[in-house]
Amino acid sequence: MSHSPSIPGRWLCVLLLVLAMLSLPAGADAARRARAAVMINLSNGKVLYEHNPNLSIPPASLTKVMTMYVVMDRIKMGRLKRTTSIRVHPTARVGGSSMRLRPRQKVTVDQLLTGMAVASGNDAAMAVSQHISGNSRNFTHLMNHKARQLGMTRTVFKNPTGLPAAGQRTTARDMATLARAYLRSHPQAMRYHSLRSFRFNGRTLGATNTMLGIPGVDGLKTGWTVASGYNIIVTARRGKTRLLVVVMGGRSRAARDMVAHSLIEAGFKAPASPQQVRKRMRGVL
Repeated sequence: MSHSPSIPGRWLCVLLLVLAMLSLPAGADAARRARAAVMINLSNGKVLYEHNPNLSIPPASLTKVMTMYVVMDRIKMGRLKRTTSIRVHPTARVGGSSMRLRPRQKVTVDQLLTGMAVASGNDAAMAVSQHISGNSRNFTHLMNHKARQLGMTRTVFKNPTGLPAAGQRTTARDMATLARAYLRSHPQAMRYHSLRSFRFNGRTLGATNTMLGIPGVDGLKTGWTVASGYNIIVTARRGKTRLLVVVMGGRSRAARDMVAHSLIEAGFKAPASPQQVRKRMRGVL
């Protein structure tokens, strides 16, 4: 016949469990800070760090990097101008993060690019996609075509916003591929991604990228949904070294930013040595 532990016995079990958890190595807890990460030295093309680079994770608002890429391709080809005025269709307001567009308001392409980069405006992404392709579904075809051209073999976009959609997926490696190609094709895009705030409709909208202000950090884009966790693509330059970091599936904004910041510091200390970077990242991710 079994006996339930006494009250003191139960507290002893709890105490032993707590002590066991406290005795775990730092890496056991760190592994839950983010699910995947990639860092590339853009100055020489060397991959300095990878952690679960091919893990399938919803992109969330990192999707808007591709949306902006397609828009800026159109501008580069002369098929669209930054000064082009767009009338906002009421269906552009889809919830989530927003630059507070008003139905039937006229806004320029430049304003919409700013709203996507800084405030992660879903309404901005919808408005510009509807203008270019008639509807967001047609625009998404352009996004997926571009992804295939870039070799993003594990990425499928379902909308231009990154809002939850069945089958929408990517990886940290694919996001690094996207960001690298985007900055190579459109280096002037950093004028949007480096902004810490902007004024629109009488309001000041702050950047979702909470890492702007860290020495050297000059972009790029954040994202979050329940399914994806906290994602970020971040770029940084110190001296002649330029780094690109992707962190996906962060358990919190603070955890995501801590991992990204740690990678940046490790990358600048050892810009040519993946072994040294990995050594410095022990206990962090």
